[in-house]
Amino acid sequence: MNWKVIIWFISVSLLLVAALMTISCIIAFCTPGDESRFPLLLSALLTGIVGSYPLIFVRKGQHKLNFREGNCIVVGAWLLACIFGSLPYLFYGGEFTIVNSIFESVSGFTTTGASILNDIEALPRGIQFWRISTAWVGGVGIVTLFSMLTVRADKSMLSGAEISTVARESFEGENSESFANKMLSTYVVLTLISFLALKLTGLGWFDAATDAMSACSTCGFCTRNTSIAFYSNPAAEIVLTLTMLAAGVHFGIIFVAFLKGKPGFIWKSETVKVFLSLVGIAIVIVTGDLMINGGYSSIWTALRDASFQVASISTTTGFATQDTTLWPSLSMATLIICSFICGCSGSTSGGIKIDRAILAAKGVCIKVAQTTSPHSIQCVRVDGHIRSEEQVNDAFRYIFCYLFIMVLFAAINIAFGLDFITGVTASIASIGNVGPGFGDVGSMSNYADFPAILKCTGMAEMLIGRLEIFPVLYLVQSIRGVENFSRSRKHILQKPVMQRM
Repeated sequence: MNWKVIIWFISVSLLLVAALMTISCIIAFCTPGDESRFPLLLSALLTGIVGSYPLIFVRKGQHKLNFREGNCIVVGAWLLACIFGSLPYLFYGGEFTIVNSIFESVSGFTTTGASILNDIEALPRGIQFWRISTAWVGGVGIVTLFSMLTVRADKSMLSGAEISTVARESFEGENSESFANKMLSTYVVLTLISFLALKLTGLGWFDAATDAMSACSTCGFCTRNTSIAFYSNPAAEIVLTLTMLAAGVHFGIIFVAFLKGKPGFIWKSETVKVFLSLVGIAIVIVTGDLMINGGYSSIWTALRDASFQVASISTTTGFATQDTTLWPSLSMATLIICSFICGCSGSTSGGIKIDRAILAAKGVCIKVAQTTSPHSIQCVRVDGHIRSEEQVNDAFRYIFCYLFIMVLFAAINIAFGLDFITGVTASIASIGNVGPGFGDVGSMSNYADFPAILKCTGMAEMLIGRLEIFPVLYLVQSIRGVENFSRSRKHILQKPVMQRM
């Protein structure tokens, strides 16, 4: 691998992080008495210097990236963005210890929305905007964004390494660069529409902008301690519900349906129909449970709360209008199931993704059918396209790895003192980038009381979930390959000359 090229590209991503810090710094300087001006300014300078150094002393050259190099750039860019993204929090101080600063940064960039903050409203506006901007950049993908904005070469390899294969399967025939451009344009337009709609509901410009950015990234960071419940604004809740559901749909489909003027296209997608149908079923179940067992007297209030919370969890956003830990058991179980499957691939949603769930379910059905009718020829079709056996097997492999990692980290949480509900749902929320779980990490709670070791394991799980597992495994395999090559080379060189001949 060409490490000079890898370092060059990672440094460009740090310049993007520095630019976002600069924007947050400008907002801080425009806000009277904002105490985050100099922490943000110092962070931007340090990140910019570190990011500029390789550009000055390391030449990128005309080297064409291969898959391993692209994968190293993706993972490396995410890791360093999370580390340098913690600097504004660390320099600001307060609740932000070293571990807490990195945790908040990782949670933002991975769009998880888990927080260690007990008093978000006490933060100055500059830090609040930085916190939300990390989520917005993380939603579309750090590498995809900087490759589209600043790099004129190797876009296809970089975005292809960051955007999962299953996300591109719905648009076969298009290269990664074309698909990434459509994602980015859809993302920006959706954010602007959401911002304008929230402004019309009566929210201030800062709240409207940050809530729109958070909803489109499906992160759930909010500038208020009680999340969206603070506003008590039904119109804003409707806008955010629609925004979250849109952000959970494949952006390529939204691009064709609305930006290309073909609204009927969205209903041709089997994946979208299954996703929205399951969301609708979950809303009905939760609404009925709230009416029967939750003490709700108004069906409209129950429907309003159920719709918002189901949309929030199903898209892994994590916004809250109610404390769901107080809801009946059936409602909580429904939300936990929603936090497993989540939205569509090609969206900003986390989780297993409905696409893989459909592939796996159809794969099981065909296996059963072939067992009972061994001479029949059947294949898996999704959205009119025949899926190969390898694609179906990939879905099973991903789901297995996903569940294995979730169980492993849940066991670690419980081993270090968390109760069963908190430990399990915290693991589900971390790998699915959902944010809130149940127990001590409910929708109106946070991760502040977690021991440092569990915050560190939570960060690892959030990154693994956001990168969709396999890029991390590819990196580990690449490192092992380099080590094995070095050992074998050293062993050969240590042999006597005649023996080597």
